[in-house]
Amino acid sequence: MHKSVKQIQMEERILNRLTGKPRQTAELLFADEELQAMQEYANNVSIKRLGYNDHGPVHMRKATYNAIKMFHLLKEAGIEMSLEAEHIGSADDSLIGVLFASLLHDLGMSIAREKHEYLSIQLAVPFIDKILSQIYRPEEYMLKTAVRSIAIEGIFGHMATRKIHSLEAGLVLIADGSDMEKGRARIPSMLSQTPRVGDIHRTSSSAIQKVKISKGLEKPINITVEMSASVGYFQIEEVFFPKINISPIKPYIELYAGVAEREMLRYL
Repeated sequence: MHKSVKQIQMEERILNRLTGKPRQTAELLFADEELQAMQEYANNVSIKRLGYNDHGPVHMRKATYNAIKMFHLLKEAGIEMSLEAEHIGSADDSLIGVLFASLLHDLGMSIAREKHEYLSIQLAVPFIDKILSQIYRPEEYMLKTAVRSIAIEGIFGHMATRKIHSLEAGLVLIADGSDMEKGRARIPSMLSQTPRVGDIHRTSSSAIQKVKISKGLEKPINITVEMSASVGYFQIEEVFFPKINISPIKPYIELYAGVAEREMLRYL
């Protein structure tokens, strides 16, 4: 199975942050050749056929890494995930659901862009069920049901077009949106696929230089977006901030953005 250097590096970074069942889950997903082919083909459709940016193996792993970082920041702050608060599962069970959603959320791009989150769910469920049967006991029906549901909600909500309710799904939404460095931001589907001079979305996304996720001063999570030009504010205000605004983890996020080496503007 061929993997790019960047993909291998991202997988190593992810595994270094995981232990126990969550690590086992990630290892099984990374080792699945059918899944690898599907993710690579999703990128083929996205880039070569539709003219979008990366929706393949590297993007899905970047989103996963972002989700894990934010998950641990919430855990360090004593915030319980939804499965914990509802006394259904543990933090590890919640993290497994987040891993599934983050690593599988764009599989539908292997078919089409429009409503690809629904297609992703259909394609993801066989992989989810196969791995759930390997990491949970046969009699753990409720736990497997809950983790599967969290994973599906995370995929369902990653486009911020539908209301989601669990903190786990909220993490996936923000983790996906955080992968926007140097033109990687998602371009809204209503835009023409034909590049145009002066297209503000394309111009603003190319101005995003770095997205930093760290421990906040007043809230558990700090997201700082550095840009090379002020046009990048459009990307923050029209694309990224609306995703945070609809996410269940909004109360736990500080958002700063600004041109590098200048004063940062605080949004949250």
